[in-house]
Amino acid sequence: MKKLLSTFFLALLPMLMMAQGWPEKYDGVMLQGFYWNSFNDTRWATLERQADEMSQFFDLIWIPQSGRAKNATSSMGYDPLYYFNQNSAFGTEAQLRSLINTYKSKGTGMVADIVINHRGNVSNWVDFPKETYKGVSYQMVSTDICRNDDGGKALTWAKQNGYELSANNDEGEDWDGMRDLDHMSTNVQTCVNAYLDYLIKDLGYTGFRYDVAKGFGADKLALYNKNCGVQYSVAEYWDGNAGTLTTFLNRARIDDVRYTATFDFNFRYAVRDAVNNSTSGWKNLSVPALVSSSNTRRYAVTFIENHDTESRIDGNVQDPIKKDTLAANAFLLSMPGTPCVFMTHWKPYKNEIKTMITIRKAAGVNSECTSTKYTNSTNYNYSIFRTLGTKATLYCVVGPDAQKANVSSLSNFDGVEVLKGHRFRLFLSPGAETVILDRWTGDYTEPFDVTVKAVSASSDAKLVYTTDGSEPTASSTTVANGGKIHIDATTTLKVGLLTGGTVKSVVTNTYTFTTQDKKKITVYVNAEAVGWTKVNFWSWGGDGTHAPDSGGWPGDAVTTTTTIKDKKWFSKNYWISGNGDYVDLVFSTGTGSPQTIDVVNTDKDAYYEILEELDGTKHLVNDVTKEMTNSVNDVRTADNTPVNVYTIDGRIVRQGVMPAEATTGLDRGLYIVGHKKVIVR
Repeated sequence: MKKLLSTFFLALLPMLMMAQGWPEKYDGVMLQGFYWNSFNDTRWATLERQADEMSQFFDLIWIPQSGRAKNATSSMGYDPLYYFNQNSAFGTEAQLRSLINTYKSKGTGMVADIVINHRGNVSNWVDFPKETYKGVSYQMVSTDICRNDDGGKALTWAKQNGYELSANNDEGEDWDGMRDLDHMSTNVQTCVNAYLDYLIKDLGYTGFRYDVAKGFGADKLALYNKNCGVQYSVAEYWDGNAGTLTTFLNRARIDDVRYTATFDFNFRYAVRDAVNNSTSGWKNLSVPALVSSSNTRRYAVTFIENHDTESRIDGNVQDPIKKDTLAANAFLLSMPGTPCVFMTHWKPYKNEIKTMITIRKAAGVNSECTSTKYTNSTNYNYSIFRTLGTKATLYCVVGPDAQKANVSSLSNFDGVEVLKGHRFRLFLSPGAETVILDRWTGDYTEPFDVTVKAVSASSDAKLVYTTDGSEPTASSTTVANGGKIHIDATTTLKVGLLTGGTVKSVVTNTYTFTTQDKKKITVYVNAEAVGWTKVNFWSWGGDGTHAPDSGGWPGDAVTTTTTIKDKKWFSKNYWISGNGDYVDLVFSTGTGSPQTIDVVNTDKDAYYEILEELDGTKHLVNDVTKEMTNSVNDVRTADNTPVNVYTIDGRIVRQGVMPAEATTGLDRGLYIVGHKKVIVR
């Protein structure tokens, strides 16, 4: 009978795990894996190279809309055109599939950005592309467009050109950038259902993030999710009122089951106001948000910054938090709900955020845990929050005077300090039985110390460690609680808790230690196509040392040029500090307008041509580095006969190629081409 019941339960398991908007008591952490105009920095291939690192800390990664957009070469994906053509500004479909599969094999799911409120057209206001998938053709038509689209402009155009629109007005808010789709249309629903099914069952996405969820019916969103069986769904229902967000969640139900989570904008605004308010600040922080209610916190995806609130490099200020980024993330990662970390916070603060996530998981904090304000100061500007995890209690102290909080004087306070920084402190109760380190697996260029903290209910607990990759034992080297372990070479460090003669809770980190001298690179810009007589270099990124000398937009003005290969180049030098460092750039003229799109991840000599072609109002940029640095002119033969290419040690690389193509695409180095030495830079 037991075997029969077990078999029956296993058969039921897929049905029990069917999508219900967001998993119950979810303990994962999400990353928004992009920011505005992050085309190079977050290309599929670039993100895939970071899988070993990011998959250790993030359970879900939200990536940009991956279908081919109307602007195919430099779009963030919010101007969708094709559903089944998954070649975008971030990479090819093959690269996308590889990215998804790589992360999935490491236990991390990709969250697709779903932009179905609106859609682009091929050549006029109403012609949508025809796509065929698995032998079935899908195409939206003019009657799939909301009748009141674009404030009535679409209807006026349609009548003038002999088309009909839908008889239905938009169920939600109008957006005038593209055609708003009528989700009451059977054809629209058929196309969307097929598209979402393709994303989950073919491409392998784990979840969805719905763009502009205010633009169409919440019941339709629920229906789409139920039909495709997606387990993770979060909607961008942009509203700072917790009651309004709750109403949306209740409307996104079928048979009294909620089929989506939503971003907790109320939480975000509370943190923004706490950080930005210099008068009361963190002391008065309260969160009447989705995470405050036991009825909704399961469906709250919390965040403090995203691509629509960040301050952008083009001067668009948006609505950013202006300081205390780490304190804000400490609070985010201490609270219930599902936290979504922003890529531009992750990149410069990896070690701190990794530690915060580790602390959260050590406490067993999940989406439905209870959190209360433990106390707030009367004389000092801070607040203390207590979150009851499934393994331990997590305390978060935040505010300008967080370091002055006398926690030992508080009644029933049992926290052990495990991390502190500017305007925040984190504590774990002894029941966590864990080891917390402040440095994590990665590539380092300079010696450093790893601070080690023990959290244990055992009074005799000690910290033991090894640096050769072997498992620590009772006889291994000890380190004091809060002590430091010095690392100055490639090391596999293992640290564990020694209690009652047994070592447990072992933490392993591998530090790859490399040294690399700084190198000077030169960035060359040709502006002949646009006729600029001055080029401003606005720079940022990498190790944070690349800000322009001028200190403000539009950066450093360069007026002199150098002629190379019959072209005039404006140029500026930058210092690259080593592995992982780079410089991001925007070029402009005059006082900063017109300007180019972002050019990112430059870590070696580079040549860029500014094109007349625009992406919106910004000029596109062509990378011609290979053309300018490959010495093909040096290897041309008088009769243009084929040549062989060898490495300097005699290994053949290419055989019988034309001189003009002899070194195209080769790695940097010295080669023998047609009996001549050629340097490929």
